[in-house]
Amino acid sequence: MQHSNPRFRDTLALTFASLYPLVMTLIYFVVLHNPTGEPNPFVMAAFAGGKILQFVFPIAYVLWFERESIRLTRPTWGGIPLAIGFALLVGISMYVLFFAWVQHIPAVGEKTPELVRERLVQFNATSTLGYLALAFYICVPHSLAEEYYWRWFVFGWMRRHVPMPAAIVLSSLGFMAHHVVILGVFFSDNFWTMAVPFSLGVAMGGGMWAWIYQRSGSLYAPWVSHALIDAAVMGLGYWMVRGYFG
Repeated sequence: MQHSNPRFRDTLALTFASLYPLVMTLIYFVVLHNPTGEPNPFVMAAFAGGKILQFVFPIAYVLWFERESIRLTRPTWGGIPLAIGFALLVGISMYVLFFAWVQHIPAVGEKTPELVRERLVQFNATSTLGYLALAFYICVPHSLAEEYYWRWFVFGWMRRHVPMPAAIVLSSLGFMAHHVVILGVFFSDNFWTMAVPFSLGVAMGGGMWAWIYQRSGSLYAPWVSHALIDAAVMGLGYWMVRGYFG
């Protein structure tokens, strides 16, 4: 199906796609949060429903307007070494930074693990097995879904209308936005000194994955890199809350 003004149509769709995860995260991570010590079905329902809408939207949009542009590609090694190298660099840097500095900040060492635990309670992930299940979801299917959403759709459609550097910057800022909320919650006492710089690091990661996607022509490389970095993040999360699992 064609539209008389595809640029305007795409602008509306991409604006929605860029801002929706931010609004969704504010709802399930902040507005509905209620630290009662019990799993919160409203949070879980908002998270599940929000994610379904988020990840269905791009494919529904493309199927409606440009069905012929959808195609699957076979896995290749294109960009994989670069993607793994980037993930290892980021992962090692995260652990060095955390153990050498971040964990020794009183507001982080004393408060952040409890804030993480509160969110795990909301998602009924307060056992080692529950945490591993959540980690698997975040690192494997969710990271793939985010790459399809942010790199294939948001970045991919933006570069149709703006120069590639601008598409990388704009899509990466959109990718960063909802992370500001998450990191702002976990580092509420160090918002400007930690949450904001770490969020900018997320934007840089999104920019790198967009560049790898552009260079390789495939989502497989940025997905591998994204999954490895998410695994490193979940590893740090487990270290922080391990004492709560008994």
